[in-house]
Amino acid sequence: MTDPTPPQPAARTADVTAFAETSALPHARSEPDSVEHPPVRPTTGEALNGGMPETDRLRFVGAATRRIARGIDLDEIVLGLCRAAVPTFSDAILVYLRDPLPVGDEQPVTPWVLRLRRTDRIPEALTLGTLGDLRAEGSGPLQALLADASPRLEVRGNGPLAEVLRGVRPVFTESQVPRAALRELTGAAYPPEDHRAIVAPLRGRRRVIGAAVFLREPHREPFEHEDLQVAQQLATHSALGVDKAMLYGREASIADELQRTMLPDDLPQVTGVRLASRYLPAAQSARVGGDWYDAIPLPGSRVALVVGDVMGHSTTSAAIMGQLRTTVQTLAGLDLPPQEVLHHLDEQAQRLGTDRMATCLYAVYDPVEHRITAANAGHPPPVLLHTDGSTELVDLPPNAPIGVGGVDFETVEVAAPAGATLVLYTDGLVESRTRDVWTGVEHLREKLSEVSRLTRPDAAAPLEPLCDEVLDIVGPGDRDDDIALLAARFEGIAPDNVAYCRLDPRAESVREARRLVRESLTRWELRELEDSVELLVSEVVTNAVRYAERPVSVRLLRTDALRCEVGDDVPQLPRLRQAGPADEGGRGLYLVQRLAREWGATRLSTGKLVWFEMALPSS
Repeated sequence: MTDPTPPQPAARTADVTAFAETSALPHARSEPDSVEHPPVRPTTGEALNGGMPETDRLRFVGAATRRIARGIDLDEIVLGLCRAAVPTFSDAILVYLRDPLPVGDEQPVTPWVLRLRRTDRIPEALTLGTLGDLRAEGSGPLQALLADASPRLEVRGNGPLAEVLRGVRPVFTESQVPRAALRELTGAAYPPEDHRAIVAPLRGRRRVIGAAVFLREPHREPFEHEDLQVAQQLATHSALGVDKAMLYGREASIADELQRTMLPDDLPQVTGVRLASRYLPAAQSARVGGDWYDAIPLPGSRVALVVGDVMGHSTTSAAIMGQLRTTVQTLAGLDLPPQEVLHHLDEQAQRLGTDRMATCLYAVYDPVEHRITAANAGHPPPVLLHTDGSTELVDLPPNAPIGVGGVDFETVEVAAPAGATLVLYTDGLVESRTRDVWTGVEHLREKLSEVSRLTRPDAAAPLEPLCDEVLDIVGPGDRDDDIALLAARFEGIAPDNVAYCRLDPRAESVREARRLVRESLTRWELRELEDSVELLVSEVVTNAVRYAERPVSVRLLRTDALRCEVGDDVPQLPRLRQAGPADEGGRGLYLVQRLAREWGATRLSTGKLVWFEMALPSS
């Protein structure tokens, strides 16, 4: 079937998800409705054709369209149409919409498919008398119409229903084509007669998007010709409302998807720390914001913990958030200190625009040193929860937000004892219209202590339930800001599980590296790995001392795997290549790739770090 009018040029939007199948007819009226539109009846005013007075008809149309216009989403608008029409204008209504509904100027899916979106059946007050007998007998035109209604149907391009929908205007079902259209639409064998049914196509801004069927009982006055104008008004306002709801829903969906795709799908598994996170979008009044969090693995088994908040609530804020997050990841990969990361992030924000403001907290956790190095740019301070249930605010200079320019960010080092939990968050968690930031921070500290007391002494609370409990301090209501939460449980790496040495850049140092491997693996009772690890360390250290000018570092870490790290002052990263039969070198990284579980190379501010991991033998 073709649309009644060609689509007008408009901004392109994406597809909208089709409505879910349902076996039962949806009902608009689940509870008695308030008396907003009392039944219209003849008054002493001038009536049209002895029926509904023109003043009452205009009053009804005005109130009904206002009710329909109050809806924001699709269900509210269709519900508004049903409750406005029944019982004032009709005794029952069926609303059909295209499936899927086209949005904007996108081309609708062919062939035409209509789905029964909602029906408002006969009120309980009308189930007495003759109608009650008809219900009990399961007969009667209206009873058959509602009982046999099909929830989903395909519109034939040359059928009577297609012809009525192309006509756009409401019609009575007294003539042959409209009666056949109603029969095709509802599947009823005996459609109502005598002007007791109106089929009103729902035409949006560009095309017909569905149809509404208004029905009246035999005991009531039939529809008049002027009622076609009322049906036209109801159908037009409903269709325009559906268009508005689809566009609004599409915009909100795009904004939500934009923001969520810019947040990490999964947090990395990092040695010596456990991570958990939560993100809550703002409520309906401000769905989109610029809050983000991140955890970025760094060389030397460290991890960068990041939380930030772009000021504003719009798709622009979400887009800027994505750019700043990408910038932070790039800067973290260069292994810059926290104050340098914030400095370059500040420059990037200024390049994006003079009004691009954000707050950000960047912290680096070292599991070997059991310390945090952090810098802050106008962000609320993180909270450190100890195993005894006590909490403390990490004392960081607040500094100015990102985007101000010319700020000298300061870095602070803080002890991170094993078992402690660092909670980073955005201001949406602690600030609202009813409380300031510092009151919310105290509530957060009280909640953390309360959760900690529920666990056994000297044990840390489970991390995932802890995040859920923290979100409870927000309380119900319409949040006007989104929330990002990142919790890091520090486990660290014990000194007994670390072996370290510095070697001069000379060939004899390879022998010292092998000796470090043998002694360490013997102490850790990992002699099964000795041959493989000694071979790989020899290859990596040989490459390092050949080109380095400063001492080379070698470090072994025993956690859930055996990790070896070799650092030197040469910035060029090694490249895996296939050595030829006559080549004397080029096989070191090939052996690392074949024997190690994982391996990699990362640039440092002073050179590079090559690492590999070996799986521990099963006990």
